[in-house]
Amino acid sequence: MRILITLISLLFIHNYTWANQQEPDDALVFDDYPLKEELHLPNWFSLSFLDLQDSLDDAVKEGKKGIILYFGRKDCAYCESLLEINWGDPAIIKFTQQHFNVIAISVRGDRMVTDFNGKTWSEKNFAAHKRTNFTPSLLFYNAKGQLALKLPGYRPKYQFRAALEYVADAHYQRESFRQYLTRAESALSFGSEELNEHDVFQKPPHNLNRIKNKKQNSQANPLVVLFEHPRCHACDILHGDTLSKPEVTTQLLELDVVQLNTMDNTPVITPDGKHTTAKKWAEDLNLTFAPSLIFFDETGNEILRVESVIRFYRLNNVLRYVIGKEYKKYSTFQDWLHQMHNDMKSNKK
Repeated sequence: MRILITLISLLFIHNYTWANQQEPDDALVFDDYPLKEELHLPNWFSLSFLDLQDSLDDAVKEGKKGIILYFGRKDCAYCESLLEINWGDPAIIKFTQQHFNVIAISVRGDRMVTDFNGKTWSEKNFAAHKRTNFTPSLLFYNAKGQLALKLPGYRPKYQFRAALEYVADAHYQRESFRQYLTRAESALSFGSEELNEHDVFQKPPHNLNRIKNKKQNSQANPLVVLFEHPRCHACDILHGDTLSKPEVTTQLLELDVVQLNTMDNTPVITPDGKHTTAKKWAEDLNLTFAPSLIFFDETGNEILRVESVIRFYRLNNVLRYVIGKEYKKYSTFQDWLHQMHNDMKSNKK
């Protein structure tokens, strides 16, 4: 009940300001190029020697429900949005501090992390091990050291608050975050009543089966599936801005691009040959954000997925990573991005 009341309250406030044009900037619209000035972490984040069990023990002694591992970068615009918009809300700060200790890990850092099994990693290797492809990524651990929730990328404030309450109130013991969020989010949806269109989208029927390619030296394009639904504000922003840019359209032409309505029972044959529907497939994938973009290689293996707000700079790099088949040389998108960053620095010297 508390989460439903919170979401409805946020909906009322947002819709009122939107209708009266008193909110000049949409929180989901921002320049996502690397920041020129380094981010500073909040002073209420926990100081830690990055021994996760010790950090958890300290949190439990303080009466907390667990710890949150914040994986970020000092030049990350999405991290800035999380820190300034979501964790810039005094009520959210208070709730976080009441229930969790937050520990920062740099996805490009070299400090040593000791995990719950006693194994040591550098920060960047630990981030890669946890497949934190997109910063910020948050890993929520409960008092027993069990992973309760992984939240990849930047999410709107209401979803972030829902994630905090989902873990703090131990809803993960009873249902998935998708189920929890979907039930409450029905009161919050707004936007276009129809799916947005794009010239690159393939028309149904959607036979995405790529099993045959495993037996052939296929030259098929990589595949990207956009999971969306009507009345999705983030979907409207993605289409109205990012996907409309010529640079993005040019790259999408090098992919097979399919859009699915996650509220619809349109028949789909998945890349691994399973007959299902768009709605059931989204449920099986446990998607918790719209739009979600999932990329598959020519043989139907998943390359990576984007389940968060995505703007031009990040999407452009993701498309380069997939189209250039950089995933065959780099185990994670973050590894490739780090190498690209180093190459750019070297070229400037």
